[in-house]
Amino acid sequence: MRGRVVVGVNGSLGSLTALHAAAAQARARDAELLAVLAWQPPGGGPGSRAACGHSVLTECRDAAVDRLRLFLADFGACWPGVTPVGRVVRGTPGAALVDAARDPGDLLVVGTGSRGPLLRALRPSVVRYCLAHAACPVLAVVPSPLQAGLDHLHRRGTWRVPVDS
Repeated sequence: MRGRVVVGVNGSLGSLTALHAAAAQARARDAELLAVLAWQPPGGGPGSRAACGHSVLTECRDAAVDRLRLFLADFGACWPGVTPVGRVVRGTPGAALVDAARDPGDLLVVGTGSRGPLLRALRPSVVRYCLAHAACPVLAVVPSPLQAGLDHLHRRGTWRVPVDS
């Protein structure tokens, strides 16, 4: 089976889990692995074009490129024989991923992440967007059980609740 395996990354633990799942799929399919990092300028949306100068946009793009480069460099040692190709795209994550995986022979891999009620209200779900708009199969990867433990410890630390109570 040929084609590409497209995965969304942003540097989080959830996207690292998705990247590992995508690497396993790429190896099994003997396919190219494409890691996509979407970025938006400060303020996001079309209104930000007037608010940001060219230098700010260039700095944001360079920061996204550096983040993707570091993320993929750390990943390379884990999966010998699977070399991901990185792509940095200006836009919303869902639209960037659907655009990158437009061939029906592709596989789109996205991490589901943990989303509380506040985050669901503020930002739309990338997974839901991809499931609704992708022209290829979509694999939604649930977070690692370690992620839930880390989130729990982070919440306890935020509220200054002792860990061993």
